[in-house]
Amino acid sequence: MEDKWLYSISSKKKLIDFNFKEIWSYRDLLLLFVKRDVVTVYKQTVLGPLWYLIQPLFTALTFTIIFNKVANIETGSIPPFLFNLAGVSIWNYFKTCLTSTSDTFKSNSAIFNKVYFPRIILPLSVIISNLVKFGIQLLIFIAFYIYYYSQGAGIQLNFTAIYFPFLVVLMGLLGLGLGMIISSLVTKYRDLNFLVNFGVQLLMYISAVMYPLALMREKLPNIAWLVEYNPMAYIVETARYMLLGEGTVSAFGILYTVSITFLVLFFGIIIFNRTEKTFIDTV
Repeated sequence: MEDKWLYSISSKKKLIDFNFKEIWSYRDLLLLFVKRDVVTVYKQTVLGPLWYLIQPLFTALTFTIIFNKVANIETGSIPPFLFNLAGVSIWNYFKTCLTSTSDTFKSNSAIFNKVYFPRIILPLSVIISNLVKFGIQLLIFIAFYIYYYSQGAGIQLNFTAIYFPFLVVLMGLLGLGLGMIISSLVTKYRDLNFLVNFGVQLLMYISAVMYPLALMREKLPNIAWLVEYNPMAYIVETARYMLLGEGTVSAFGILYTVSITFLVLFFGIIIFNRTEKTFIDTV
C-alpha cells in the first residue's frame, strides 16, 4: 500500500510559498515562540516588564524637552507630551517588528539546523509578541489621554479610531516584509547587520514621529519629499488624527501606504523563501 504523508519536505518550493494550513498546524509552536519573546527579553532584569512602560515614557519626555521646549515645535491644541507619546508608541511597534525580524536567520540558526518547521513561523511570532508589548504601551497612552482630557486639553477621539487596528496590521506587515528582506540579505552581507539600527534611527526622523506632517511641508519644503515618500509617516500622522483629532488624513497617503506595504511583503516572502533553503551554509 502506498504511504500517505501529511507533509513532504523538499528544497523545491514555489515562488510564493505561504502555506496557511501548515502554519495553522504549527500554531502551538507559534504560541511558544511568542511566549519566549515576551517573557525572556527582560527576564533577568531588575525592573522586568516595567521596561515596556519606561522606554516610551522617557523617550516621549526627551522629545518634549528637545523638540517642543527647546526647538519650539508646535503641536496645536494637543499637549506636547501626549503628542510625542502617541508617535513614540506607534513607532516603537514598527521598529521592534523590523529590527527583531531582520535578525531571524542569524539568531535562530541553532534551531533551524536541528528540526523542521515552517521558517516563517519565527518572523510571525515576532509580529504577534510585539503586539503584546504594544498593547501594554497603548494602555499607558490611554491613561495619560484620560488625564489630559480631564484637565480640559483640546483632544478628541473621533469615529475614525475604529480603523486604528487596520493601521496596526499595516505596521506589522510592513515591518515583517522589510525584516524578512533584511534577514535574508544579512546571511550573505554581514555589514547590513551594523547598518540596521543606525538606519532605523534615521528613518524615525523622516517618519513624522516628533512633529506634525504639515509642519515639515511648511518649514522645510525642499526636503519634505523624504517624508512624503515614507509610508510610516502617513501611518503615524493618520494614527494621531484618529487618537487625538489633530493632523491630516490623506486618501492618497493611505492608498500609497497599503500599496507599498503589500509590495514589500510580497518581495519579502519571495526572498525569505529562497534564502531559507541555503542560509544554513552561510550563517
